[in-house]
Formats: sequence, C-alpha cells, structure tokens
Amino acid sequence: MATVNIRFLPDDIAVRAQAGEPLLAVAARAGVHISTGCLMGSCHACEVDMTGEEEPVLACLQAVPSEPADIEINLLDDPTW
Repeated sequence: MATVNIRFLPDDIAVRAQAGEPLLAVAARAGVHISTGCLMGSCHACEVDMTGEEEPVLACLQAVPSEPADIEINLLDDPTW
C-alpha cells in the first residue's frame, strides 16, 4: 500500500499516512483539528483544500489518495463551527 506525506497548513504539521486511510483519522493522529458537523458530507463543516483538487473536499468523506506522494491540506477555518 502506498505511503503519502501529508502537510497540514497553516500550522505546517507533517505526518505520513497510508493510501485509503480516512483523512479525519490522519488529522486526529497528527493532532490537527478539523471541524465536523454531520459526518455525512451534508453540512460542509469539514471542507479543506487539498493538493490536486480544484474544489474543496469534505474531510469526513475523503480517504488519503495514493497519488501524489506529497499532499498539502489547507484547513479552511469557519468560525461558526
């Protein structure tokens, strides 16, 4: 299984993850808080910008992709969550 290097911005926290691992689990393991609401993708509280994606992704539904080998996740902080 592919190993991916993930860097969470803006705090510049780096962690290695396995492709297919839930993004929220990787963030939690790294000590990074991603706001969540419904955990089903309806509320969009967990939107993050991810390398290789044109639109924000929902961290509650996103698994770590196998490519690219280095991914940056930019947290979009919504003060209402």
